[in-house]
Amino acid sequence: VCTDVIVRAYRKLGIDLQQKVHEDMKTNFSKYPQRWSLKRPDTNIDHRRVPNLSTFFARHGEKLTITNKPDDYKPGDIVTWILDNGLDHIGIVIDRKSRDGKRHLVVHNIGRGQVAEDCLFNWKITGHFRYK
Repeated sequence: VCTDVIVRAYRKLGIDLQQKVHEDMKTNFSKYPQRWSLKRPDTNIDHRRVPNLSTFFARHGEKLTITNKPDDYKPGDIVTWILDNGLDHIGIVIDRKSRDGKRHLVVHNIGRGQVAEDCLFNWKITGHFRYK
């Protein structure tokens, strides 16, 4: 799933988002989206939900302005979207650029495995974050 891309990227940096999201949800459950009718955090799935990662990044990182300016999105930034089918999606901006050199590529997984693509503005951006 798309969230695994983010969790794995941070694990390579020595940051365990699965643990951090779970710990924050344990003490601040009411601050997280209540879309799944859960009564308490679930360490097995909480880090695999885009709205939970968005909440975590907004609470513990920088919540950045959403713009249509490519230069505002830097390598390492996390971007969330709402896809055309209404599903949430997440990716991480990388240091490689699009063929025309105007936009950074994004690593994400939308069902074809992890890929780096020029897709920053393909869907409606719902979040822009920087974490550590």
